Amino acid sequence: MVDLELDDGLAVLTIDRPHARNAISLDTMAELDKALDALDASKTARTLVITGAGDRAFVSGGDLKELSAIRTVEEASAMAWRMRTICDRLAGFPAPVVAALNGHALGGGAEVAVAADIRVAADDIKIAFNQVSLEIMPAWGGAERLAGLVGRSRALLLAGTGAAVEAAEAERIGLVDRVLARSSFEDGWRGLARSLANRPAAEIKRVIGGGSPEEAVASFARLWVSDEHWQAAEKVMRQR
Repeated sequence: MVDLELDDGLAVLTIDRPHARNAISLDTMAELDKALDALDASKTARTLVITGAGDRAFVSGGDLKELSAIRTVEEASAMAWRMRTICDRLAGFPAPVVAALNGHALGGGAEVAVAADIRVAADDIKIAFNQVSLEIMPAWGGAERLAGLVGRSRALLLAGTGAAVEAAEAERIGLVDRVLARSSFEDGWRGLARSLANRPAAEIKRVIGGGSPEEAVASFARLWVSDEHWQAAEKVMRQR
């Protein structure tokens, strides 16, 4: 199942399938779509976090027991397009998206992780684009996004060999943005997500994503005249 928590601008999507190490089934895809539809309709999320339940797996890829029923090229293409579209929705979400890697992110799970804007990992997790162990390749947009994060040659090395990368190494190469101690992991990612759950972060994401100079200046001007800006500015001026 997929749980959706929405509290004061912070939305948290939790994939909770402990019996399958949070692997993604067709039902999971449907629930993810439904949750994203609800967030699109509410327009209240200022930060979105996607995570897994427990501490063993973020997402362990596709649910092979269920997906093994897919045997034709047409069926495989339809499944891949469906999940790729969900990852595209995560990547294109109007507010910052954080992947909180509570456990290992493997195969398709690594693809979900790189669809987020920011990845925060517990210090004992591994991430691997290990689809090659099943003689297949990433198809949910993960290969392209991986190359954007770590470079084309390193992406080919990681996805081509399926090598698992520990959290510290993932941070060093830019695959993970922050590593947190397991003991303080949930408090850490929630604190980070809360700090992003403000109006300017969404505006900044839009500009970083390819907004024009005109759009950047227009966003700045709207923020400048907002009540929130002047409340913050007056607080700073009173302290001087």
